Amino acid sequence: MKQGILTDILDHSHRADPYPLYAELRKTPVYHDGEGPYVVSTYHEIMALLHDPRLSSDQRNRTAGAADPLAEEDTGDSATLPPGFLKLDPPEHDRLRRITNRPFGPPHSPHRIESMRGDLDETVKNLIDDIAAGTSGNGEGTERIDLVDQFSYPFPVTMICRLLGVPREDEARFHVWADTLAASLDPDPTADQAERAKVTQDARMELGMYLAGLIEDRRKNPRDDMLSHLAAATGEESMSTMELLSTAALLLIAGHETTVNLITNGMLTLLRHPDVLQRLRSEPGLAVPLVEELLRYEPPVQLLPQRTPLVDIEIRGVTVPKGAAMWLVLAAGNRDPQRFENPDRFDPDRKDIQHLGLGSGIHSCFGAPLARLEAQKALSELARRLENPRLLEDPPPYRQNAVLRGPRHLMIACDGIRP
Repeated sequence: MKQGILTDILDHSHRADPYPLYAELRKTPVYHDGEGPYVVSTYHEIMALLHDPRLSSDQRNRTAGAADPLAEEDTGDSATLPPGFLKLDPPEHDRLRRITNRPFGPPHSPHRIESMRGDLDETVKNLIDDIAAGTSGNGEGTERIDLVDQFSYPFPVTMICRLLGVPREDEARFHVWADTLAASLDPDPTADQAERAKVTQDARMELGMYLAGLIEDRRKNPRDDMLSHLAAATGEESMSTMELLSTAALLLIAGHETTVNLITNGMLTLLRHPDVLQRLRSEPGLAVPLVEELLRYEPPVQLLPQRTPLVDIEIRGVTVPKGAAMWLVLAAGNRDPQRFENPDRFDPDRKDIQHLGLGSGIHSCFGAPLARLEAQKALSELARRLENPRLLEDPPPYRQNAVLRGPRHLMIACDGIRP
């Protein structure tokens, strides 16, 4: 890819604040440098494309040689997991998503998420209690906390493990695989690409083998968890073994990676807007619209890089050819002034927040109900219990990933932790 604005967006030095680059990108709503992907950055065009059946999420429809630095290499190795339904088109996508939803949400399991409220409350309480018990003060009553390691990561990981039926004590094992697979979304021109592809493939295979063992156990000893329900399904509403493994891997990784970013980005934003933090402390109901505004203002998924037109598509006077690589930059669309008034302002009282933070259309975020609830609980309790919280480093260090953007650590101080 040529040196230019896409190179800048992918450059880690811009990770803390990519929004000026997105504003520049929107000046060319359909950007193409002649050899890289076609990049769409304006709200209305992205929303239309998310609902356009002519746009594929299946990379097998990508024309050979279509330049895309984020494209995953197809190794052709049948030993690794097949694509999850996130990377498939109808009818395969619709069938797998429908089957997966049976033990997760309406109409077959309408109370699944609601029934988790007690566990959510207890887990948040325990994590903050653990922080209170183990914080390192400076001798003057000031507590130092790494919010990512001590709260934002363990909270959604604990909940997705309980939902799926994955032993929480195995986190150290699947954390490595999850990090590797999440990192595979992000280009690193300095890395050995063949070695990176091998490491990614190995992680997928090891995760698949681990999940295969869990699924076999659930078939013999079923419990009230999603893996047990999916493994027990029969007939037309069942998956093949490889489909089940791929779906389980997708749910395990996507079920916590994005929520870690949502909670961390949320607390960072609140600490930069202390007036809103104070409001949340006294108005717990503010958490609902606040999280929606966060999903617009600082979305945990910045862009969708794996889209391909099935036919030539014209967008804003630009013809995107069949089989081309296409990116949809959700975070740029979320701050499009043609759609949102004062888009760079964080405003939880904003009306009509029809954001792109959880996608839209058939590939809208599968776990959105749980992610929303987790973020609402987390931010409300942090606001209520931390006394005088403040940032120790701003901007914080960010993860390498340009797609799943969020701080790697968020060091904060507070004067104490309320019971």
